[in-house]
Amino acid sequence: MRTIEATRVIGEARVLAGLDQGRLDRQRHLWIHGAPPSLTRAQYTELAEAVGLRGRGGAAFPVALKLKDLPNRGIEAIVVNGSESEPVSRKDRLLLTQSPHLVLDGAVGLAHALGAPHVLLAIHDAAAATSVREALMERDDRLAVEVSDTPGRFVAGEARAVLSALEGGPAVPPGRRVLPTRKGYHRRPTFLSNVETFAQLAVLARLGSRGFSSTGLSSEPGTQLLTIDGAVQRPGVIETPTGVPLDTVLQFAGAEPGPVLLGGYHGRWLPQTDGLTLQRPEVSAGIVLALGTDTCPLGEVQRVAEWLASQSAGQCGPCVFGLPSLAHDFARIVRGEPSDAKRHLMLVSGRGACAHPDGTARFLASALAVFGDDVRRHAAGGCGRPVLGVLPLPGGAW
Repeated sequence: MRTIEATRVIGEARVLAGLDQGRLDRQRHLWIHGAPPSLTRAQYTELAEAVGLRGRGGAAFPVALKLKDLPNRGIEAIVVNGSESEPVSRKDRLLLTQSPHLVLDGAVGLAHALGAPHVLLAIHDAAAATSVREALMERDDRLAVEVSDTPGRFVAGEARAVLSALEGGPAVPPGRRVLPTRKGYHRRPTFLSNVETFAQLAVLARLGSRGFSSTGLSSEPGTQLLTIDGAVQRPGVIETPTGVPLDTVLQFAGAEPGPVLLGGYHGRWLPQTDGLTLQRPEVSAGIVLALGTDTCPLGEVQRVAEWLASQSAGQCGPCVFGLPSLAHDFARIVRGEPSDAKRHLMLVSGRGACAHPDGTARFLASALAVFGDDVRRHAAGGCGRPVLGVLPLPGGAW
């Protein structure tokens, strides 16, 4: 899998401001962004509510609701989820390696406002973790800020898996679904969100609701980070206003014509993109993958299905048995043989202990719907196209 380092902006640079000149140390960060203001809990909540700020991970949960769900006292920690589990996504790693102080400003500022004594950063990328540790040497935040190394497996990025890893347990989501705001780090109330969310909070704190709302959708203003990859001439991380047309992003990246995957390997396929705007939660984890027309779509999907099955948390039947069955079903479809894919998809959906089976089923069901003509071609002898590996996998896995 190629490394994505290029950064570009459609419109105004905010979270990527200054990165055209390289990594921002503390001095350059303050010169670009200015000093962070000291805000109260009420001010953070009011700002997040005013602009409809949502988390920038897969769930896109409203930040104001998360803040309101926390108790008035006894908040244990602020957790920055830097375990970017989607193999395509690079936006959070980019922020941690190139603009770590913006992320730290958001997390530390919120910790002071909530009275949380700890800021914990869970990071699985070694370069990102080193960058944050170097940034901490330049700061005096007057509370405990710690960086913890976490595994890079797909399910290890789920919020409850991150909390388990921070407590010294396995990096898998437990079967119980309890909100971190109620029982998070060490079973105490915790505010947890992904890296970009904290960077956006830092921008929002500086600009205020009116300045933040000067671009993007009126319903959810501001900017968003997108990782663009696949059959494109210019892969990378792009900052765009919310609500930007998908076609604009694809043209900007030099994408080849063809189907597009939105949201990564728990996302969905689109046969065409005319008129679609990119907004949350539609764009989910901020991933846009162009497939092109030279590769076999079903072969690409089957590769990813095999990898997703290998990423099972190993704690429920839909993951342990259902995902390998689905991968086998898609291998049969590629070979033009009958399969039970549709029946197995119904058996997996809605029955997992975590979101992995549901997300995988959504990705595969979408592929069956969009690539129906290809299924019929394979049943009749094949589509005649090789599998080029356009969809990236860790380590170039096949």
